[in-house]
Amino acid sequence: MKYVLGFWAVPMGLFWGWYFLSLNDMNFGYLVLSRQLHDFFFQLYGDMLGIDPKTIPAMVARACVLDTFLLLGIWAFRRRRELKAWWRARYAVQGGAEGSSGSV
Repeated sequence: MKYVLGFWAVPMGLFWGWYFLSLNDMNFGYLVLSRQLHDFFFQLYGDMLGIDPKTIPAMVARACVLDTFLLLGIWAFRRRRELKAWWRARYAVQGGAEGSSGSV
């Protein structure tokens, strides 16, 4: 599972790192990080999809959030026994402390 999370996190970090650096034109001398390439990339992609290029970052962000929830759901399903034991232990400690101090 750690490889799946790694293969998910690395491209996400690279994409969003490139996106925000190129959006703010912090190119450090690299053409790849320039605002011109940023605008060209989204214009080209928008033309290929037939949509407004300004909507693409929001669509990508929604897809990333959905992917994140799917991966977290798979991870939670695989770890459901450990999570269930943690949840019960957590509320057993809190429930015992609250129940004893409640009666006066």
